[in-house]
Amino acid sequence: MPTSLSLDTVRSAQGTPVLKVIGEIDLSNVESFARALETALSEAADAPLSVDLSAVEYLDSAAVNVLFPHAERIRLIAHPFLYRIFGVSGLSELTDVELAPERHEN
Repeated sequence: MPTSLSLDTVRSAQGTPVLKVIGEIDLSNVESFARALETALSEAADAPLSVDLSAVEYLDSAAVNVLFPHAERIRLIAHPFLYRIFGVSGLSELTDVELAPERHEN
């Protein structure tokens, strides 16, 4: 059974494309993530694509591997606990990784 994952391509206030990802990315749904990323990149044309992972609660190595081939064309916005994963994997050496502000639950 696939893990809960929501994928949506939107435009930022500046008009640049953003792939918003919510949920968890693992082997059960990584193909959906890969397809959404490819589609968003093709729609972005030559513009850099922001991949907003600030609402991603978990991702495994399969998800990180999907990002590597596109490192030159993407910019990541990562939840603080994902930020370290991108450093350890070396992805932060290949693309910009912005630390998303922590969300406070009431």
